[in-house]
Amino acid sequence: MTLNCLKKRMLLSAAAIAVAMPLSAGHAQERDVKIAVSIPAATHGWTGGVVYHAEQAEKEVEAAFPNIDVIVSTASSASAQVSSLEDLSATQDLDALVILPFTSEELTGPVEQVKAKGTFVAVVDRGLTDPSVQDLYVAGDNIAVGANTATWLSEKLGGEGEIVVLRGIPTVIDDERIKGFSDVIAKSNIKILDIQYANWNQDEAFQLMQDYLAKYPKIDAVWANDDDMLLGVIEAVEQAGRSDIKYMLGGNGMKQVIEMVKEGDERTPISTPYPPSMIKSAVYMVAGQFNGQAPMRGSFLLDAPLITPENADQFYFPDSPF
Repeated sequence: MTLNCLKKRMLLSAAAIAVAMPLSAGHAQERDVKIAVSIPAATHGWTGGVVYHAEQAEKEVEAAFPNIDVIVSTASSASAQVSSLEDLSATQDLDALVILPFTSEELTGPVEQVKAKGTFVAVVDRGLTDPSVQDLYVAGDNIAVGANTATWLSEKLGGEGEIVVLRGIPTVIDDERIKGFSDVIAKSNIKILDIQYANWNQDEAFQLMQDYLAKYPKIDAVWANDDDMLLGVIEAVEQAGRSDIKYMLGGNGMKQVIEMVKEGDERTPISTPYPPSMIKSAVYMVAGQFNGQAPMRGSFLLDAPLITPENADQFYFPDSPF
């Protein structure tokens, strides 16, 4: 069993135990535990999924553990998340914080201040610039997301060609995805013509891809880094009628993209999973320590296998918001 597989099994087991474990009367009366969950608002499809699963975790954990109060707070920007976090810390006696930072750099200091009060800190997805601040880290394997996509693309292009890349928001996970992708591409004769930020936003990706199309008369493939951005890329390419682009790839496993993979779309035949439900797993893991489990500490990374037409059904959830 690989290390990532072992970590994944530990993560899922901890989540299941935390929800299923009965609450003793003694625990129920000991004290009120407050767990704050600070996340970005639904600024794009993936974060919409995060909000959905965080709210589900709030309902389920509070139902299972009457001694726990889960407080979900959303923010539309990094500065708004900082302000919200400061308010929570000032008005609530927080036992734990589960946070998906809007951006890594801007949230590291504020989270460190919360940590200094003795609060247990769990960071999800977008890591902090100082990992020592976090007690627990839950995320997908972003280096593998980039590397696995690049390996597939390099093989399909025969190790040669010219491509463009779209970046997300300046965060640790975006850096990791780009590193995983770029390190593999660097071993080939594939040239990255351009690489710019589109902030994991469909409209911004559409505009950036229009710029790429105007600037470069020949593009063999596009890596959009994220499925929200991929939809913007596809729209721009289709409007331009460009037939030179062989592949348009994203990542995260949005159900709309999984449908394309299932149908054998020639230019988007693969994706990679990055489930927004990881926020729920983190809340479960944190809640468990206040009801008889030892605190879960360290880093837990979910695997990032390629999603192909052959296995797409395993990653397709039609009722999911993402």
